[in-house]
Amino acid sequence: MKTAAVRPASIRWDADGTAHSPDFFDADIDRAAALAQARRVFLDGNQLPSRWAGRDHFTVLETGFGLGDHFIATWDAWQRHTARCGWLHYVAIEPHPPTRDDLARAHAASPLPALARALAEAWPPLTPNVHALELEAGRVRLLLAWGDTAALLRELACTADAFYINHPAAMAPTAPQPVPLAKSLARRAAPGATAVSLSASPALCDALSAAGFELSRAPATAVAPAFMRARWQPRFVPRGRRPSSPRAPADVLVVGAGLAGAFAARALKALGWQVQVLDQHPQPAREASGNPAGVFHGTVHPEDGPHARLLRAAALQAQRSLHPLLRAGSLAGQAGGLLRVQASSSHGVQTDDLGVITSMRVLVQAQGLPADYVQALDRADASRRAGVALPGPAWYYPGGGWLAPRTLVEHLLRDLPFVGATHVTALRRAGERWQLMDDGGQVLAEATVVVLANAAQAAQLLAPWGAAAWPLQRSRGQLSHWQGDAGGLALPLGGDGYALPLPAALGGGVLCGATSDIGDNEAGERPADHDFNLQRLARLCALAPSAGARLQGRVAWRVQAADRLPVVGPLPRPVAAGSCADQARLLPRLEGLFVCTALGGRGITLAPLMGALVAAQVAGTPLPLEQGLLDAIDPGRWLVRAARRGPGR
Repeated sequence: MKTAAVRPASIRWDADGTAHSPDFFDADIDRAAALAQARRVFLDGNQLPSRWAGRDHFTVLETGFGLGDHFIATWDAWQRHTARCGWLHYVAIEPHPPTRDDLARAHAASPLPALARALAEAWPPLTPNVHALELEAGRVRLLLAWGDTAALLRELACTADAFYINHPAAMAPTAPQPVPLAKSLARRAAPGATAVSLSASPALCDALSAAGFELSRAPATAVAPAFMRARWQPRFVPRGRRPSSPRAPADVLVVGAGLAGAFAARALKALGWQVQVLDQHPQPAREASGNPAGVFHGTVHPEDGPHARLLRAAALQAQRSLHPLLRAGSLAGQAGGLLRVQASSSHGVQTDDLGVITSMRVLVQAQGLPADYVQALDRADASRRAGVALPGPAWYYPGGGWLAPRTLVEHLLRDLPFVGATHVTALRRAGERWQLMDDGGQVLAEATVVVLANAAQAAQLLAPWGAAAWPLQRSRGQLSHWQGDAGGLALPLGGDGYALPLPAALGGGVLCGATSDIGDNEAGERPADHDFNLQRLARLCALAPSAGARLQGRVAWRVQAADRLPVVGPLPRPVAAGSCADQARLLPRLEGLFVCTALGGRGITLAPLMGALVAAQVAGTPLPLEQGLLDAIDPGRWLVRAARRGPGR
């Protein structure tokens, strides 16, 4: 999906604090009236909360979030309903979201102040596409999609039980046309799904009726105007792949106790699944996730392609997941931001600072990237933040930071069953369950679902099941660390390599690195690699260990795909030559078999989002990425590429 900069809502304020905006149809009424209207129209019209009673999962899809009144009303009803569903999923699109400050100001006199305040505190940066928020300890899940309504409706991967057809989708001049809108809703409608709209235009009514919705009209009341109600009851369901529906929690085995496996296991447990984690090592985080520290942050790229969009979404998810743990002291690390030094030369051509910082700021403005996601700093400002002299301008990521990944993995797995020193060499299907086998053919464990998060070994286990060979690369990385003085370095740095200041509890000093040598299997540290790391560090910030300081290091191997994107999702079924679908989303799948691997050198950044994604895929709940990015990281993407190239090419 091609993305565009997000334009925040245009809001004008009266002296009494009332908001007026051309972007929201209900901005001109006070929040108490908006709450009453939301309850009468959108909740009563969809027969909520009674329809979610006794359900594990219930999903609402709103086509215009506005100031969040309908979400707050739904959240409040969920809180107050004694027979509420286990998990409330609320998916909302908004082309022009308010800023955090405007949202808080609009709800300053909210009749539900605690909920309004919690929403404002969780409000994400106004970057394009999808943001997954967790409230009520993960029981209320808010998926916010910023951008074009029509495009996002095509890209959302979810099945909805109730629709709030809200401005601007139904009424704005730039809204999707009624027929595409109705078809998009029908493709995401669960059996018996209901819909409500304040617009009852003939064009919208005709489109919904043609898409399989039966319509009725509710009369006006003292608190709300007349509105249209609908129920999806099609005479037939068109063929084609539909988003997955929620499935009842069952048992799941996660193979691999690194960052990917730990986040997947934790996310599955949060959705009610019975999780067991297995690993070939006696203890968790003994591969690359056992490095003493690592960084997490987003990225900016002129083309804003799949890599940049995925890493932006992942960095924001990492910020939401990791900052509370770091601030609470649950992990070793720092959540105070990260600086990525911008190269001052390209292909040997030197560029002056003014030219570099000008191009950086033009790029930020063109992509509409907000300051709470990234800032372009000149050399002086960047150096002041870093605490050391930098060679040029830098990108500052306020949500970035560093942490000790082993402490993170141990925290995530602290109350989950873990079985170490377990060598899984084969998978076997037994009825509707998967069995993990050892090299002697004995069953190690079995479950309804298996998630393979064991790096390159995942591809080996899947080969007998017809999985096409993935072009994976295994690269050796050696990092370097000296203890003692950090030379004034205050924030982690990235660019040509990375550097971060370690606290006294981890030996102090600076950690830097790392090398990347594909196909290199030497396990021991190499002095030449330490020299390489120090040379890059000198170019990054002119730091060097004091005379006599002893360098320590660690060697680990990272796995990444040739296209440098993760491999995450359900495993495709073997397909006959020439019969492959031309889109990854259309490939048939093996029931209950998933993979989460190839996070490469960005494991800390990617793992929170990839773990949440594979858990949602297992559970059939709304996915925290748009469909275009799901296709880009799908395990079957190489099958699709081969099919597009044609036979013999």
